[in-house]
Amino acid sequence: MIDARSILAFGGGHIPGAINIALRPEFPNWVGWMIDPEQSILVIVESERDVKLVTDQLFRIGYDNLAGYLHDGMTSWQNAGLPLSRIEEWTVHELNQHRQDPSVTVLDVRGDDEYKNGFVPGAKHSFVAHLEEHLDQLDRSQTIATYCGSGYRASIAASILKKHGFERVVNIPGSWLAWKKADLPIEKPKASEAVMA
Repeated sequence: MIDARSILAFGGGHIPGAINIALRPEFPNWVGWMIDPEQSILVIVESERDVKLVTDQLFRIGYDNLAGYLHDGMTSWQNAGLPLSRIEEWTVHELNQHRQDPSVTVLDVRGDDEYKNGFVPGAKHSFVAHLEEHLDQLDRSQTIATYCGSGYRASIAASILKKHGFERVVNIPGSWLAWKKADLPIEKPKASEAVMA
């Protein structure tokens, strides 16, 4: 299930188990990274017109396995009284307040080069495309706060964590862009520091 709605809409309420890959220009790239081309795909979109956009984007990358979409989007789901999952969202200022809390793991899901140029102090690192391979390295009893460059990949990562049963997951909209604009502390990796992936 791909939920192609915006990051904030997805966080507010989504179908349990859905992966959030928002319908933006990078949508086909991330579908290619995150979704098995052999699986049937169901999509949730903001409006009916987005169904064609999603279908066209999927077809361009060779995904011709769209099995269906949620008619009337999340409105029909909520009106049927079906279960909703949510992902809490923190501003970068809230992340800064919580980052030294021993019950919080800050998870940087950007690429290696981005991470090496600076990160939120104390953050663990795991590139979102390889996150599922490293879930055993995360403590399920912790609150996991995900961030990336702008929040797009962080929402993909947060949705993966939720899908795999992590209960306390937080996404950081604006992520690194907002962190730098807010002039918050930045750490650089030590030469010997290893990353999860």
